[in-house]
Amino acid sequence: MHLTEAILLGLALAMDCFTVSLTSGTIAKRVVARPMLAMTVLFGLFQGGMVAGGWFVSSLFSRILEPIDHWIAFGLLAFIGVQMIREGFRKEEEQKFNPFDYKVILTLAVATSIDAMAVGVSMAFMGLDTWASISMPVGVIALLSSLLTLAGLAAGILAGRKIPFPTAPIGGIILIGIGVKIIIEHLS
Repeated sequence: MHLTEAILLGLALAMDCFTVSLTSGTIAKRVVARPMLAMTVLFGLFQGGMVAGGWFVSSLFSRILEPIDHWIAFGLLAFIGVQMIREGFRKEEEQKFNPFDYKVILTLAVATSIDAMAVGVSMAFMGLDTWASISMPVGVIALLSSLLTLAGLAAGILAGRKIPFPTAPIGGIILIGIGVKIIIEHLS
């Protein structure tokens, strides 16, 4: 996987982190250093860890599914992309919760990284069959997730609750685009 692809994939996956942290920042409206640091680190670790976990489990079975691997990768990325687009256009119900409670942070880290596991599965089917081939994308995804979490927190605190920013649909479109690219590469 090229660095450009890893960056685009990392940005797409980090859109959930950005959106959740933006919302958390708008709710808090102030800097709370330790929980914000925990959120920034955990979101990145879970995104990268889930990609690596999905890749590891599925890489054990990639030889069996090699003839259809590009269709599996496309299907997973398209499915996740469509889900992200749909979620981005749903109305959020306002809930009163403390986004900086450590249990909430951990729950949000898991929730924002579930799609990363499916991306890890698709990477195994893309021919990334060694730890050396997966380590760069995992690192990029983890780093970008942490950076966009921090950016989301800062933007949320500064801008308040009323920003209509469609980050999840943009991430979904990027994932679908990567899936289409995989199909085109394998069919040509």
